[in-house]
Amino acid sequence: MKKKLRVAILFGGKSAEHEISLISARNIVAAMDKNKYDIVAIGIDKQGCWHLDEGAKLLIGGDKTKVEFRNSTNATAIMPGNSATPMVPRSGAAKLADIDVVFPILHGPFGEDGTVQGLLKLANLPFVGAGVLGSAVGMDKDVMKRLLRDAGICIGKFMAFERSDEINFAKVKRTLGMPLFVKPANLGSSVGISKVTKFSQFSAALREAFRYDNKIVIEEFILGREIECSVLGNDHPIASLPGEIVVNHDFYSYDAKYIDAQGSRLEIPAKLPAKLIREIRQIAIQVYKAVCCEGMGRIDFFVQANGRVVVNEINTIPGFTRISMYPKMWEASGIPYNKLIDRLISLALERFRREQRLRVSK
Repeated sequence: MKKKLRVAILFGGKSAEHEISLISARNIVAAMDKNKYDIVAIGIDKQGCWHLDEGAKLLIGGDKTKVEFRNSTNATAIMPGNSATPMVPRSGAAKLADIDVVFPILHGPFGEDGTVQGLLKLANLPFVGAGVLGSAVGMDKDVMKRLLRDAGICIGKFMAFERSDEINFAKVKRTLGMPLFVKPANLGSSVGISKVTKFSQFSAALREAFRYDNKIVIEEFILGREIECSVLGNDHPIASLPGEIVVNHDFYSYDAKYIDAQGSRLEIPAKLPAKLIREIRQIAIQVYKAVCCEGMGRIDFFVQANGRVVVNEINTIPGFTRISMYPKMWEASGIPYNKLIDRLISLALERFRREQRLRVSK
């Protein structure tokens, strides 16, 4: 009988998207084939402490948006270096059995931005998803958009500001027009985003975005259908059929995504001409390669009435909740949820084996 792979599901995190991570992680664990995988849950609380649960009870049952991180002896730590056992309990209890691969399902800063990916590389652990560079670039909307622009990919107009910058509303309005969107540069799930339609809303929108990041982006409003496309792969990525988000709110806000059941509806696959579908899938792969993504990514677009395709952003750890587009688009494209998990884990191990062949000395 083939040996089971021990997969560590890394979830939670010091991010405003903490709760979404819990839901995504629970869905992944529920979908995993228990005949193939032994699951170890490692939850990161909002203070950044890592909690080990070899029985994966942290992700089974109970409140779907909360996990009880008790101050017990289950705290764990990663030991950097080429250690045979890079992940160890901090209590000094019996060592944790070897982990074959880590599946980070951490949305936002301190998990999706390259920080955890760098730690896992130092610990010589294979992990699912983009590497350090792709994660960092994909998380920072300013850097990401500049890379896409330099690659000749169509994006909307934007401006980026640091906390110390003087932000002149008249100049922003002259450059981007109205209405406009104010966003933290390094966050997702529509957290901290405001739509500004008049001057009186501008200061509050800046304050809200700066609550979550020291850099913000301000983007032009683009009238168009909200289309998304999933990408899967390392050197030779493939793109799914696209899906459409039909929003019943003013924009695709956090409430529309996760709280209001009537806030939006999904059409998968999107009702688009075949030629436009081919174009979207092709651009999705171009975006994926431009930001050095690996493993998985979801690319978000606006498709305007004249057929113009505008890239909004890439998400390198997309949601895996019950209503998340990434797995749903793959299901519509012929890869069911459990097989998608298998593919992602295989891609992680494939990349790790490739990197292990590299020389580190002369």
